[in-house]
Amino acid sequence: MDFTEVCPQLHMLRFAIGQAYLWRDGDELTLVDAGWTGAADDIEQAIREAGLRPGNLRRIVLTHCHRDHVGSAGELAGRYGARILAHRLDAPVIRGEAPVPEPDLLDWEIPLYEHGLTVPEAPPTPVDRELEDGDVLDFGGGAVVVHTPGHTDGSIGVHLPRHGVLFTGDTVAAVQGVTFGVFHVDRERAKASMRRLAALAPSTVCFGHGEPLTVDAAARLGEAAARDAAATPQPGR
Repeated sequence: MDFTEVCPQLHMLRFAIGQAYLWRDGDELTLVDAGWTGAADDIEQAIREAGLRPGNLRRIVLTHCHRDHVGSAGELAGRYGARILAHRLDAPVIRGEAPVPEPDLLDWEIPLYEHGLTVPEAPPTPVDRELEDGDVLDFGGGAVVVHTPGHTDGSIGVHLPRHGVLFTGDTVAAVQGVTFGVFHVDRERAKASMRRLAALAPSTVCFGHGEPLTVDAAARLGEAAARDAAATPQPGR
């Protein structure tokens, strides 16, 4: 696992598939997504190597219910007493009370999706707080929940207006440039969600897959939304 500083308060944790982010407010830590099942030890080690205390992990915010984002949330919460937060519509899936929704796959997405299934399934995971659009969370100077349905029904972005930071989950990706994400359950709703995220005009954008944007972020996200929300992306875009 790679552990990379995005800015002084923000680090990215990159796994074999997907990534998560660690936000720091003084000594208090927030994890946005939690990687795959079995990654808890690596996450703990990365936190310690950054000179931080894993015991200061207060909350884990899940952008959606997929296995590469939920996997280690329950184990980390059990170790450190962190609260797990997720949107109301994805919470039953995360808890294991409802099946993971099947995406509406394009032909070229099928082999990519099947490769992702090699990541271990996430175990049933408690959700301590069910989120709604517009909720303000107690980190990052007031983190705003942005409901972004389409990738899953309960997908969210997390916006830190005071810092200009936006976590997009998997609605948007940064693979060979900024693009519309893949594996959506409702492609048209996901396109609308991408446009909504772009309208926030962030200065730093953190994706579920791909390098964060820290330069010309608002312009590049806006250009991608104008392009990819109007047309279906093809391989290599």
